[in-house]
Formats: sequence, structure tokens, C-alpha cells
Amino acid sequence: MICTIVKKGIECAFMTNKGCQFVGGRCKTIVDQCQGCQKVKEFDGQDYCISFPDPAAKWRMGKCNMATHIKEAPKVQQPKLNPLKASKRQARG
Repeated sequence: MICTIVKKGIECAFMTNKGCQFVGGRCKTIVDQCQGCQKVKEFDGQDYCISFPDPAAKWRMGKCNMATHIKEAPKVQQPKLNPLKASKRQARG
């Protein structure tokens, strides 16, 4: 349903005919780690995440999986070594 409490006009999974079913009855504001994310929108002078009702919970266990402002460095893969060949090379000296 469309939120009518905080994020007016945004689709929300917690909104029902009886009101917001999220803990506390409304969404929570963003945390410092959310600054710069494209999912942050301002409603009534406060910044809220349009993806999650409680952004602080997404940052407790590491980085938020929906954060658009964090880019991961590409992982450098180590070449696979054949253990048999490696032991022969080491034996040769």
C-alpha cells in the first residue's frame, strides 16, 4: 500500500488499512552511513530510506546491501597452484 504517515506517496510493505504495522508505527530516520545513498529521500524535513523502515538495523552487521554509494573493489584472484607440481618445484630447490 501507499504510505500515508511518513513517506507519503511511496509504496510500503508495512502499510495496511489500519495504519503502519512497523514497530513504533512509523519509519525511522537514516543513520550517518546512509549519507550519499540514492535511496535516501527527504520527507517533512527529515531524511528517510525508501527501501527500509529502520536503516540502522541494516548497518549493524556490516554494510547495507542496498547502499548505492559504496563501491566494492574488484577481488584479485590468486592463480590456482597444483599442489603436486608445487611440491616438486620446492624439492628441486
